[in-house]
Amino acid sequence: QVQLVESGGGLVQAGGSLRLSCAASGIIYSINSMGWYRQAPGKQRELVAGIISGGSTNYPDSVKGRFTISRDNAKNTVYLQMNSLKPEDTAVYYCNVLHRDYRGYLLSSWGQGTQVTVSS
Repeated sequence: QVQLVESGGGLVQAGGSLRLSCAASGIIYSINSMGWYRQAPGKQRELVAGIISGGSTNYPDSVKGRFTISRDNAKNTVYLQMNSLKPEDTAVYYCNVLHRDYRGYLLSSWGQGTQVTVSS
């Protein structure tokens, strides 16, 4: 079983920055991809950044140029650097990891979520 522990959320003024971290632990055979999602009240959960094992990244237009995802493979940790934050970035941010178990089955694990609040 894989556990994900997130940290780095908080309250910041518009235009400010935050850095989220997510460390994966447990029995990890291989990681396909890691990503960050967010969910604002009354809205669906949406992808804000993803990174695959080869290092390629993807972002929606709403955060492109402001958010940067990176990973430390040795530590099984993924980061989300968020700059130029806007009030509409306010949400609970979740870490997600797609990984394979010993049978080769693809599994999805989620972190507990960390609150990011951007004040205007």
